[in-house]
Amino acid sequence: MLTDLYGAPLVAKVTKANEDDRKQLIPMVDAVPKVAGKVGAPRQRPRYLLADRGYDSNPHRRQLEARGIVPVIARRNTANGSGLGKFRWVVERTISWLHQFRRLRSRWEKLPEMHQAFLTLGCALICFRLLQLE
Repeated sequence: MLTDLYGAPLVAKVTKANEDDRKQLIPMVDAVPKVAGKVGAPRQRPRYLLADRGYDSNPHRRQLEARGIVPVIARRNTANGSGLGKFRWVVERTISWLHQFRRLRSRWEKLPEMHQAFLTLGCALICFRLLQLE
């Protein structure tokens, strides 16, 4: 799951349970939809990407920097207290919002495409609710 600063889901993808999440980082960043903005050259990628220690690797950092994204990733084998926890809760809250939908709390569908469809629908409902708050 990739969210913006307020918890609006940008990209959510269903993967196999035994698949490494780190393999999905760059494809998910590339899947962020382009947003129309001001006339000219609007920013089409996020400026920063915050991630926990699990995503710490030099290849990931280089690939993100090549895309013009500043990686803010906690380093492995360092003391806790990177400060990312105060931002990480936003993603956890969005996942919690998704778990309010019964079909996403426990996986009922056998086909991954069907589960992805319900995940996309849940993300759309979360975005709709966030827009209503403004």
